[in-house]
Amino acid sequence: MHWQPSSGMNVRRIAIMVAVVVGALIVAGRLTGVVVDWLWFASIGYVDVFWTTVSAKALLFVAVFAVSASVIAASGFLAHRYARRPGSWQVETARLSGTPEFISELADQLAPRIPWRASIAGSAIVLALIIAGGEISNWDLVLRFLHQVPYGDRDPVFGQDISFYLFSLPAYLAFKNWLLQLIFCSALVAAAVYGIRGDITFEQAPRVLSAAATAHGSALLGAFFLLKAWSYTLDRFLLLYGDNGVVVGAGYTDIHVELPVLWVLVGLAVIAAVACWVNMRRQDYRIPIGAALLVFGTSFVFALIYPALFQRLYVKPSELQLEMPYIKHNIALTRMAYGLNQIAVKPFPAEQELNLASLEANRATIDNIRLWDVQPLMDTYAQLQEIRTYYKFFSVDIDRYRLDAGYRQVMLSARELEPSMLPANAQTWVNLHLLFTHGNGVVMSPVTEKSAEGLPSFYLQDIPPVAHGGPAVREPRLYFGEGGEGYVIVKGSVPEFDYPKGKDNVYTAYSGSDGIGIGSTARRSLFAWQFNDPNILLTDYITSGSRILLHRNIQDRVRTIAPFLRLDHDPYLVTSNGRLFWMQDAYTTSSWFPYAQPGFDDGANYIRNAVKVVVDAYNGTVDFYVSDPNDPILRTYQRIFPGLFKPLAAMPQDLQQHIRYPEELFQIQAQLYRAYHMDAPEVFYNREDLWQFPRELIGIDGGNSPGTPMTPYYMIMRLPDEPREEFVLMLPMVPSQRDNMIAWLAARCDPPNYGKLVVYSFPKDKLVYGPFQIEARIQQNTEISQQISLWNQMGSRVIRGHLLVVPIENSILYISPLYLRAESGQLPELKRVIAAYGDRVVMRETLGEALAALFKESAPLGAQPQGTADARAREALAHYDRAIERLKAGDWSGFGVELDALRPLLEALGGGRSEGKK
Repeated sequence: MHWQPSSGMNVRRIAIMVAVVVGALIVAGRLTGVVVDWLWFASIGYVDVFWTTVSAKALLFVAVFAVSASVIAASGFLAHRYARRPGSWQVETARLSGTPEFISELADQLAPRIPWRASIAGSAIVLALIIAGGEISNWDLVLRFLHQVPYGDRDPVFGQDISFYLFSLPAYLAFKNWLLQLIFCSALVAAAVYGIRGDITFEQAPRVLSAAATAHGSALLGAFFLLKAWSYTLDRFLLLYGDNGVVVGAGYTDIHVELPVLWVLVGLAVIAAVACWVNMRRQDYRIPIGAALLVFGTSFVFALIYPALFQRLYVKPSELQLEMPYIKHNIALTRMAYGLNQIAVKPFPAEQELNLASLEANRATIDNIRLWDVQPLMDTYAQLQEIRTYYKFFSVDIDRYRLDAGYRQVMLSARELEPSMLPANAQTWVNLHLLFTHGNGVVMSPVTEKSAEGLPSFYLQDIPPVAHGGPAVREPRLYFGEGGEGYVIVKGSVPEFDYPKGKDNVYTAYSGSDGIGIGSTARRSLFAWQFNDPNILLTDYITSGSRILLHRNIQDRVRTIAPFLRLDHDPYLVTSNGRLFWMQDAYTTSSWFPYAQPGFDDGANYIRNAVKVVVDAYNGTVDFYVSDPNDPILRTYQRIFPGLFKPLAAMPQDLQQHIRYPEELFQIQAQLYRAYHMDAPEVFYNREDLWQFPRELIGIDGGNSPGTPMTPYYMIMRLPDEPREEFVLMLPMVPSQRDNMIAWLAARCDPPNYGKLVVYSFPKDKLVYGPFQIEARIQQNTEISQQISLWNQMGSRVIRGHLLVVPIENSILYISPLYLRAESGQLPELKRVIAAYGDRVVMRETLGEALAALFKESAPLGAQPQGTADARAREALAHYDRAIERLKAGDWSGFGVELDALRPLLEALGGGRSEGKK
């Protein structure tokens, strides 16, 4: 029987045409994406960033593709040149192995018909395309390697500058992996050629491999072992990232066992490579097998089994003594990687000396104690200020402003447009992309005040924004925000919806600077193809002056420009000079800092808040400001993108006043500082002074009984020994397995002290109630627990707010709001304020009343002489009573007047000594 190959040319032509069309569509999709990106980068003034990125990706792709295709093709062509000629050898092999005759005839007829050169070249191109496509993602790795700057500190084991680990080592590992792929693909193509040509067979033939196949395989195996030798040299540095359960980084076993073994493996791998190359002439299959057994067997025994036994039998019994130097390395470099070595430690006496005079002296702190939690306030905003169903508050931000009322901590939220919340029959293409294009306005309220109904007071409210003591907003429209998914087209023939006004609507037209011109047919066709939306091409509403706005979500916008930055999860809104801006904190991170404890889910162990990004909510302009000029990763990117980053001093002064220390970074630093405040290796090893976050009861009915870990919070306060109040981010700390408070950590946010971290530690011989202990005292208070139970039985739900630890002078005050919400409603009301100090806990309707009740007996009188002393005492008591009345009414000015009148009377009664703390 004779087999003839099919001659169905039509099928072949159709297949070729389909392949060409599919390939053309893929290429067209890629090219249109690049063109759209180019137009967008040019429209926002960052075209140089685009070309740097695209050029790096293109050059890397071309270089990797060219080298990969050449090496793989060379391997295939060598195999083709030296392989046996097809024909009788395959037939004889088939006969000896009992293969049916038609199969041997098939091999005899098929092999000569294969277009070998074209097939090998095509295979090499396909494999090279796959490899090069996978390597494109390493473009920034290559650029960082080429433009790296020194760190300035060295690792304690190898003495390498830390920049070697941040920039060079990752590039070397990526390069090694690419070479490994080259060797594998070269072997794959060569094996395919030899197999089809009959040089490789697993049947009972005279030889398993021909001489050519043996020589070729030995050459590739030798290259593999040489690459393995280099890999072992790189593995030495990877020891600094291990974790033996005691220390992250190289430990005693790593340095005294693993490191020498790696050097031995380097030597053995080189010997194996030489042996394989010698075998190109010797043609003995036992040589490569022996080389592989020598290298991998030694690696298994001496790099896996022996170190494990050494660690268990020798190191474990004397672990603290042997690991002590390496624990020191881990402590020092972890503190360096997260900036913990910059934390200043100061004592905090935790005295019990607060009184009315102390409150008056710290009125700015009292005026800014936050009574509104984010979630209850967002629910309230949604009910009172969303105005229409298609508006949405995505988040509530916390900031501070200098207003007529003074330095005030406020909470604010942008009223953004959410097109998906339009009625289903109104979600037309015109509405989604031409008519409803932007949000409108911002809501702002003070953190402490409330109305008689328990609702927030407003500094800014309504559409357009109306100011009641807050900053005026002249341009309230938000085209860019935390929503902003999808594109919109502005300056069309359809007027844009601006805001509702009674039964009518107000319309506007975009006059900002953002957008890509889309008036021409070519541009419309381009974007219709890019977004798979023919309406862009077919609609009559687009005019010659129309523009399309892309990347309107601010985080997507920033990531598109600078994908190498890690963004904080919480961008926040700022009003400045009548306009709205978004502030976005951005980080440089790395997973390659030696000896540092990983602090992220993805294994990153280094972080700096190196960049502050400002996005104009109307114009969409994006500015990157350098907030940490000493960060080596950012300095490297400044070399790569010289026009991208601006100095922080170039930020408008008014915006600089709203820079804040990011909560996400502070949380990470605090998490690590729980253990890494211990700088003595013995203490660290025994975890003798491990800290943890306090617990609190929050949510409906007080939350879960085990409590919820407390999160950092912003507040305005005067730090001990500082002359004035400032905006800080703080978090209390308690000992492990205990609830008493042991310290509190603060990050300063206001210039010129921005970024300074301070930990205030309490005396270890003094009990200071922690948040969870105060929570227990609140629950044990009969008056409070009965009131909560009564409310919960009346069709309402009590929501416990966050407990705030408020340091005032050298004492600690505790404040917690309590909200009430109808069981079927979504409008929480601030009904009570709980205050605690020392052993006392009170609950009143307002903060002023709570503080008045808490400190009604905190101004003790000294020994009083008779006669005039009695009159002075009565006069002092009258001033005191009036001061309490003013405090309850929230009249701080009147409270201060009465307190000023009270002081000289008390001084006279006390013999000239002042009882108030300054």
